[in-house]
Amino acid sequence: MIDRLLFHKLEELMPDFPAIAILGPRQVGKTTLAQTLAEHFDYQSVYLDLESPSDRAKLAEPEQYFDLNEGKLIILDEIQRMPDLFPLLRGVIDRRRKKGFGSCQFLILGSASLELIRQSPETLAGRIAYEELPVFNLQEVGDQSGSLEKLWLRGGFPDSFLASSDKVSLTWRKNFITTYLERDIPQIAQFVPANRMRGLWTMLAHEQGQLINFSKFGASLDLSSPTVKSYVDMLEDLLLVRSLRPWMSNVGKRLVKTPKVYIRDSGLTHALLQIGKMDDLLSHPVAGSSWEGFVIENILSVLPKDAEFGFYRTSAGAELDLVISYKSQIWAIEIKRTLNPKLSKGFLNAVQDVEATHRFFVYAGKEEFPLGENTVAIGLDSFLNKINTEWGKG
Repeated sequence: MIDRLLFHKLEELMPDFPAIAILGPRQVGKTTLAQTLAEHFDYQSVYLDLESPSDRAKLAEPEQYFDLNEGKLIILDEIQRMPDLFPLLRGVIDRRRKKGFGSCQFLILGSASLELIRQSPETLAGRIAYEELPVFNLQEVGDQSGSLEKLWLRGGFPDSFLASSDKVSLTWRKNFITTYLERDIPQIAQFVPANRMRGLWTMLAHEQGQLINFSKFGASLDLSSPTVKSYVDMLEDLLLVRSLRPWMSNVGKRLVKTPKVYIRDSGLTHALLQIGKMDDLLSHPVAGSSWEGFVIENILSVLPKDAEFGFYRTSAGAELDLVISYKSQIWAIEIKRTLNPKLSKGFLNAVQDVEATHRFFVYAGKEEFPLGENTVAIGLDSFLNKINTEWGKG
């Protein structure tokens, strides 16, 4: 059992919010986390999986069911399957408030983001807190010998990371991808061919961390550019893909405005490319961009909610892999899988453009040392600790 960092944030929210939504892709550990919270607070709880016909049948008269279980913590899993519950929850919560129920009454779990957020801002405004549960990060699994490489290779889905071998882990990830293609995506969009979506997903793995070119993808897949964009948007809504937006700085320079697209879990990237062992990964052309995406996801998993971030690139070649703005600070970050970090001219020009207050080179080693030009070379685990020390988890 690996302790999740989000547990402590939810622990703070539970006494004050009548409803909490935990968002994250399937198999990331939402249900386990919700049940752990219920046990921690010694709540009587009721769990309903809204993909189960028998559990959905219990909500034929939802208000009566909620009244019958008043005083219990009700866990509603895969809520996007029954979004019409949101307006009803508002009335139930308000009636319970009048009776003195002040702490959390509903834990709402969902494996898609925008479907949930579109349904609830007006109906549950002021009554619900949203938190995302990502895959394991390095702080959660610990920085023991080999854990970083294992997390990078296998990714952070619990069943994949904790598998008994790399082979079993790879098999789990391949099955996970197939399940999404054959079951989950068709539930959202019935007319998306599984073979086209697999082709797109595999192309994204090959192009990990590159500027997205919808026309190029469309030509390869025999799809229109708008269709490719809609498919990528769908994978992003399912919290499987991240479009990293460019950092817009008022520097009067010609900036690249196209987003970079990453498959969020490195293990899925490797499974799509048939990479099952560390030796195969280190010799593969995707290794550098896979490491970059892995580091970025680890960093974003510990950032405060209201921190702003993006990448920076100009047509003249100034470039930063990640820029973070928070509390009047601007952190400029270079990411490379190397044991011999060196600053490029593009980095030095970019930090001047964005007026960075802090400069870091996140590399594959562990020691922290000055690199020149007010830049610090730092390992990933130390960098995550630095974020928590400076800013905490917002």
